[in-house]
Amino acid sequence: MDEFRLAVVAAGTGDPSSTRLLADRITERIGALARHRGHSVDVSVIDLRGLATDITTALTSQLTTPRLQRAVDVLGAADGVVAAAPVYKAGASGLFTSFFHVLDNDLLIGKPTVLAATAGTARHALVVDESMRSLFAYLRTLTVPTSLFAAPEDWQDPALKTRIDRAAAELVLLMESGFARAVRDESWGSYQHELGSAGGTETGIELDTDLMRLAAGGSAG
Repeated sequence: MDEFRLAVVAAGTGDPSSTRLLADRITERIGALARHRGHSVDVSVIDLRGLATDITTALTSQLTTPRLQRAVDVLGAADGVVAAAPVYKAGASGLFTSFFHVLDNDLLIGKPTVLAATAGTARHALVVDESMRSLFAYLRTLTVPTSLFAAPEDWQDPALKTRIDRAAAELVLLMESGFARAVRDESWGSYQHELGSAGGTETGIELDTDLMRLAAGGSAG
């Protein structure tokens, strides 16, 4: 039996939060389907409402607080991710996007991810695929084919449950595949990493060269 680590990122700010409710429903189904297939799921929830100040600090000063670092560590260790955001003015909330903006670009490479959003009107239904999916493509995650969106009228619609079931099944199958681990084990070096990415541990850049000394403002030779 495999144990999968699932990181759930919820950016709702209300109490109760419809975004957190949707994330919880997705997480429930992932757990149930994984157990049905003989696995267990260890869930860690990252509630961004409690990290708002830490995220702002990271954006403005590049300093990572211990609380934010714990969230980063959870994502780094995860086998799968559920990312849920409220939608405001035709886009995922600033809190949600800011959190992912401060993450290392290499942190989520290949990680299976379910994308979900909530809004007060169905007019925002395409935000997940038009906005959120492009952000996670930049982060090189493996987003599941089924995106999830819930407006007020969707909560009692059986179609929402069907979509949740489908997305949950897709995530479990992708976690079972071990793709993210295989990428790190077999082909990590084929990715272009930024200098200093993930603490500099994934780069093989030789710093003691004439070119690098010139780039740093020194002299060659």
